[in-house]
This record gives sequence, C-alpha cells and structure tokens, in this order.
Amino acid sequence: MNHKQVATDVINAVGRENLVAAAHCATRLRLVLKDDEKINQAALDANDGVKGTFKTNGQYQIIIGPGDVNNVYDELIKQTGLQEVSTDDLKQIAAKNQKFNPVMAFIKLLSDIFVPLIPALVAGGLLMALNNVLTATDLFGPKSVIQMYPALKGLEQMVAVMSAAPYVFLPILVGISGAKRFGANQFLGAVVGMMMTAPALADGGTWHAFGLNIAIQSYTGQVIPALAAVYLLSIFEKWLHKKLPAAVDFTFTPLISVLLTGFLTFIVVGPVMKELSDWLTDGIVWVYSTLGFIGTGIFGAVYSPIVLTGLHQSFPAIETQLITAFKDGHGAGDFIFVVASMANVAQGAATTAVYFLTKDQKMKGLSSSAAISALLGITEPALFGVNLKLKFPFFCALIGSCVAATLAGLFHVIAVSMGSAGFIGFLSIDAHSIPLYLLCEVVSFAIAFAVTFLYGKTHHQLVNPGPAAPAPAPAEPVAAAAAPTATTASEILSPVSGTVEALSQVNDAVFSQKMMGDGAAVIPTDGTIHAPVTGTITVAYETKHAYGLTADDGTEVLIHVGLDTVNLKGQHFTTQVAQGQHVNAGEILGTADLAAIKAAGYDPTVMVVITNSNQYQAIEPLASGTVNAGDQLLAAQA
Repeated sequence: MNHKQVATDVINAVGRENLVAAAHCATRLRLVLKDDEKINQAALDANDGVKGTFKTNGQYQIIIGPGDVNNVYDELIKQTGLQEVSTDDLKQIAAKNQKFNPVMAFIKLLSDIFVPLIPALVAGGLLMALNNVLTATDLFGPKSVIQMYPALKGLEQMVAVMSAAPYVFLPILVGISGAKRFGANQFLGAVVGMMMTAPALADGGTWHAFGLNIAIQSYTGQVIPALAAVYLLSIFEKWLHKKLPAAVDFTFTPLISVLLTGFLTFIVVGPVMKELSDWLTDGIVWVYSTLGFIGTGIFGAVYSPIVLTGLHQSFPAIETQLITAFKDGHGAGDFIFVVASMANVAQGAATTAVYFLTKDQKMKGLSSSAAISALLGITEPALFGVNLKLKFPFFCALIGSCVAATLAGLFHVIAVSMGSAGFIGFLSIDAHSIPLYLLCEVVSFAIAFAVTFLYGKTHHQLVNPGPAAPAPAPAEPVAAAAAPTATTASEILSPVSGTVEALSQVNDAVFSQKMMGDGAAVIPTDGTIHAPVTGTITVAYETKHAYGLTADDGTEVLIHVGLDTVNLKGQHFTTQVAQGQHVNAGEILGTADLAAIKAAGYDPTVMVVITNSNQYQAIEPLASGTVNAGDQLLAAQA
C-alpha cells in the first residue's frame, strides 16, 4: 500500500479544514470532523486502500487494516499538522463536538441490551411458531396436527416448554445483558432476574414488611421492570465497590447490592415499572386498533427510514411485550414484525431489480448477495451497499412496503413470536394468517421490483453511469500483495481458550460486518494469547491488545483482544514478542488480565480475522461451542 497516497486521498475526501482531531487503533483511522456533510464518500468508497467507513459516537472511522493504519496515520499527521492524540482523548473531543440527544442515547441503550438477546428470542420464537403449526386447527385440515397424530403430543409438549423458556425467563436474560451494559456484575444481574421470575411469586398474595402491605406479583416476560431493577443494582454495586475496604468488598458488595435491589424492586420499582409497561403496551395496541390498516400502511412507508436511524433496535423491547400480552389472551399481537417483514422484502426486491439492471460486475455481485440477505430479514447490506448508493431503489421499495403493510393491516395479519423478518417469517405468524402473510410478501416484492425495474430502465444512467475518469498514478510503486502459496486449506488455531462466537455477533461494526475480513470470535476464559499459525509477527502494537501475523503459507491473521481496549493504552496486557519475530503455532504471544479488563468496562472478546480473505475461495469455521487454545478454529480454502 502507498501509505502517503492513501493519507492524501483521505485528507482530500474529508477536507483538510474539516479535520478537528485524529487518532488510530489497530485497524482504523478515527477522525473527529466539523461537518460530516462535506465528506466525499464516493471517493473513499472507490479507494482501494480503504476497506470501509462508518460513523459512531461522533467519530468518523475509516478502516485501513493492521500495520498499514499506523503508517497512513503518521502521513496524515505529517500532512495536516494535527497534534497526535490517543483514542481516549479523541473520545472526549468527539463528545464535546457532539450534541447530546437523550432520545438517541436511550435508543442506543436499548440496542446495546437487546441486540445480544435477539438469537435467544428468535430461537424461542421459531420454536413457538413450530408449536403453533402443531396445534393450530384449519391449517392442514379441520383438526390440528396433534389431533390427527396423537403420537406427536409428547413432542408438542416438549417444544412448548422450550419455546416458552426465553420469554418466561426474559428478566434473567435482560438482567445479564443489562448488567453488562450498566457495568454491573452479570451474574448478579442474572440473580435479580431470577428473583423477579421465582415460582413463589406466581401464587400472588401479600407480604407484610416495614409496616407495608406489599403485593406479591411475578414479573415473568417483563422487560421494563427488569431493566429498572438491574440499573438499580449497578448503582448500588458501583457505590459499594468505591466505599467498602478491599477486605470486605468481595463478600459484602454482592450481598448488600442484591438485598437493597430486591427490597426496592418488590416494594416500589417493580410495581411502578410494570404499570408503566402495561400503559406502553396498551397505548401501542390502542394506536394500532384505532388507525388500523392506515396506521400499518404509514408504518410500512417509514420503517426502512427508521432502520437508517437505528431506532428499530428498540422494537424488540416492545415486541416482547406485545407477544407476552397476546399469549395472556389480550392485545393485538406483534404487528411490528409483520410491517418489518414487508419492508425488508421490499428492499430485497429493489436490490434484485438492480441486479438485472446493472452491467457493473461488482454491483451485480453485491446486489445478488445483498438481495438474498434482505429477503431473509437482514437489510443492512442492501440498504447501505446498493439501494442508498443508487438512491431511487430505496424510495421505490417504500412504495411496495407501504402497499403490502396496508394489506397486512386490512387482513389483521399478526405475529405470535419473534423470528426472521423476511419470507421465512411465516413461521412466526399466527397459523390462520400464514397464507395472507405470504400473499402480502409477494405483493411487497412484486411492486417494489416492478417500480424499481421500470424506473431504472427509463433512467439507465443512474444504474450504469459512464466510465469514471482514470485514477491518478500512485506517487510511488505499490507492491503487489503476495498470494497465499498453500494449495490446500490453511488451518488457523484458536489463540485462546473460551467459547466460539460467530464474527457477525461481535458488537463492533468493523468486525461483525467483516470489513477487515472473515474469521471468528472467542469469548475467552483464559488470558494467555497463543500464536494461531506458524509465521512472522508483522504487527505488534505498543498497546499490546492486538497482533498481526503472516503465516509461512501466506495467510494474514489479525488477533484483536477486546473491543475498544486500545483505550487501555497497554494496561492489563503484557507481550512477549516483537515485530519481525518468527513464532511457532501455539507459542505464547502475551497475556491479558480478563478480570481487570471487564472491571474497566470493556468487552474482552477476542477476534481472529483473516485479513486477506479475498485471496481464498472460502473461510470455513472448524469449531463451535467450547475450544481450548491450540484447537482448530478456521480453515482458509485456497
């Protein structure tokens, strides 16, 4: 990579006078800008040295890659004259330049807590959908499946138990995820959730304590009371950690925190928040009942724009309340899921139309994969990679979404569980409404595809613009990247012991969207970091939180310990290797104090990324569940 040229291109794209401050981490430039509207995004997207861009928390981040980012940053500082700052300092500068938006801050809070829970809720939702198929009448005949085949009764009962678990014990899940977000002990958060779903609460009655008559009520399936309780726990725990001497802190902080949280939850917080939760659910149902199909049509027209703001991340908190209320025999069911499905399919249809319209092979490849993803319920690749880039497909899709959502509201199509908001979402729909749901999905696809295709045909220059001007020759020759020499699969070992997690589940856009390359993540149980391949250390950061290695067969591997742990400036990390050193697979690279990292409020998840993934036919996972350091983790098929 020509680092000087890439730095120059970045400066020209964001604007020299637009730069306020700059820092870098293991993979990306982190910039604070005066005005994001002045960014030449097209220039950055077309730059081969830039792997991706995104904005978060007032920072505009440009993904360059391990090793290269250091040199590009040095050139950027040299050319602009900006003062070098740490990522921690940059965060403070960004906070000063960013207006506080309490609504968006609350949405982000809900997102941070509920996004990690979605796999559990979806699993329970799809199991619930399977149970609906087994028990619904008039679906395959006048009788239900288990009535026609009594031998399946036991299977249905087991599925019913499995499907109910994530929703009945939802406060436990919220307690764990909420405690992590609020900086409390996650196991104490789980204890608070367990208290709120204890079987002893189900019988009701009254407690007489402190001169008060305290109504006994269960909080199974409740979200808002659990959120409030775990937030209360975090306040007590943090305060006690600061006030109690180390000799008694370990024993008495958990005791006092749980005791105070329990008392206040059962006496005040739980009842008040449960009432608030009921008001919220009843209010949403009232709006739906009052506006009917007109309301769902409007919602369908604005759902995709809502996704762009991130506000949709708060919907699972509302949907779980709607589903729980419907199971209890009242409420309107989950109409939000239905609208989301119509919107997602419409965006996928528009992207499909782009595939047939464009002659650009890169856009064809992107639109084909993004369309499939959107039709299955994940629209970000379609939205940001295709439809918003071309603009008109995004707005054409809104027409299809609006019409289909209107029909769904008119037919009273509702979901009774959570799932994948796309064509396969029929599994989550009330069994009697599945045919109508599929009809609405077909309408959404047909209208969005037709409008996009016809508009694109008459405005072909929007999809197939004329050839771009040739890029200027680089100031100095760029060395061609060495292709992997392996003729078989290259195996990458796990650098740590722990639990394997899909890279897409990591709470960082750069890794989850695989901007740096494909790979896997491991939630570590041991802080010793081992070499995943035999090769050369190409990058050894001063902050000791990341390593870049080039295997002897040409595979380039990045090990990144924790999220945003660059802010720790090397604290809680040690290293035993230096750049240029040759290591053997399994050799110790360094250590990380996992307990201290967690206590400092950082996620210690270890990312293992093959940064030259595009030179391989496929990156395949070799492990799931628990792994030990040195176990096979990935295979790169050459």
